[in-house]
Amino acid sequence: MGARRLRLLLLVPPLLALLLGALIGFALRPREEPPAEVPMTAAVPDAAAIADVALLSVRDQGRLTTFVGRFVAVVTARETRLGLTARKTLIMPGTVRYGVDLARLRRENLAWDSATRTLTVTLPPLEISGPDIDFGRVREYSEGGIVLALTDAERTLDQANRRSAREELMRQARERTPMELARETAMRVVARSFAIPLRTAGIDASVAVRFVDPAGQEVGVFLDRPRRVDEAVRDRQAGGRPALRTGN
Repeated sequence: MGARRLRLLLLVPPLLALLLGALIGFALRPREEPPAEVPMTAAVPDAAAIADVALLSVRDQGRLTTFVGRFVAVVTARETRLGLTARKTLIMPGTVRYGVDLARLRRENLAWDSATRTLTVTLPPLEISGPDIDFGRVREYSEGGIVLALTDAERTLDQANRRSAREELMRQARERTPMELARETAMRVVARSFAIPLRTAGIDASVAVRFVDPAGQEVGVFLDRPRRVDEAVRDRQAGGRPALRTGN
């Protein structure tokens, strides 16, 4: 019994040393730092960069025909020979095409307003081509057959009528209503071409498209969706800028 107790007493110091070493090692071990949190910041789309990409796509469309107008010119020419008067009346229908050369758009034609979140696109001037005469529907009426038969008055009258008819067709083509229809169609198409990429990228933006004359005067403007109330109030306070025409 004495020998067993002696062995137990001899084992106590090593056990105490192991326990003490374990406690010291536990206390001195390096602490594991929690992984640093990486801030998650959502990438903000760059509206100007997206507009630049959309510009390349729009320019690739080339000349955009926005409206086709059909007009009819009725003109009369008179010629007096040998004391007699001959008249010829010409009825000439023709077609005129309105378009915009989108290939002429440049980066400087775009302006991004971050305050109102509005992209403004300034288009090149509206172009008119024609008239294309519908010769199958041309009609002529004449008076003064004696003068026409005995002189060259008919050739003179025909030349005058054709020249006047073409001028009359172009005069009608440049009237306010067809020009406004052609501009509005162009502005709607271009506004949609820029608005879709912006909104697809998650940018809440409006697109304003406008025409200016050679003197820089704004002759047509279209906003692809109504302005917010706070923007309209801010514009009015800033000096009463004319309201933009709004789309549906």
